[in-house]
Amino acid sequence: MKERLNRMTNLQQRVIAAAVGVIIILFGIWYSDWTFALLFCAISALTQLEFYKLLGLDGNQPLTYYGTAVGCLICILTYLIEKQIVDYDSYFLICPAASMIFLIKLYKKRDLKPFTNIGFTFLGLIYVAVPFALLNVLALRGGTYHPGLMLGCLVLLWASDIGAYFAGTKFGRRKLFERVSPKKSWEGAVGGALAAAVIAFFLTIFVDDLRPWEWYCVGAIIVVTGTYGDLVESLFKRSIAIKDSGSTIPGHGGFLDRFDGLLLAAPFIITFLKLFA
Repeated sequence: MKERLNRMTNLQQRVIAAAVGVIIILFGIWYSDWTFALLFCAISALTQLEFYKLLGLDGNQPLTYYGTAVGCLICILTYLIEKQIVDYDSYFLICPAASMIFLIKLYKKRDLKPFTNIGFTFLGLIYVAVPFALLNVLALRGGTYHPGLMLGCLVLLWASDIGAYFAGTKFGRRKLFERVSPKKSWEGAVGGALAAAVIAFFLTIFVDDLRPWEWYCVGAIIVVTGTYGDLVESLFKRSIAIKDSGSTIPGHGGFLDRFDGLLLAAPFIITFLKLFA
């Protein structure tokens, strides 16, 4: 199977992997809130493990497994609290769990840069786990599960990515941010924005979880922050001199490559909905 995939073009691999991924994600979102929570907790864990692994390639020693366990705790607690199964004060469990990172590193004798690696462990929580945990806040507004809202945001992100990919491939001339990502172009960014605008229009008709102007605002947030999220991940990969974050997803690289836009978009979407919607 792997050999057959390797003989395919990058675009063919992307299409097949995307189709399989979309089916899994659609099932997880539409079946129930707990399958949604488990799915994105698993994706968060895999992405965080990948992030720590990449840091290790550059000679760092973050607490890979403990940091990922704390990330899962954050995701699970957020779901239980937003679902109103446990009290809001349960968030304080994160404090001792995260503080244990300092104590564990205190007993790591072979770590020559313990505070650097403590910082990288916390960065994995902030950069990966917290945005995925915030998806529970997005989907469980007021304790009620809104699969349409979650799926709408993902479709906007996917449309932006696909539009940018094809527009950039076909018309890309002017570099968007050459120092960090030489392949990205302004034409691709415009193509992604237009694709997201079309999807936002259809969402205003078929998904009533948000008002029309809110869907357009969410779409704009996703286009901007999704693009910057991709650039931030490119900056990270460039800093440790690698091309892809992994090869887990054929044609897409690793989990960090696939969900980089979501990591930066999620905090901005939640903030907008909490303050203005």
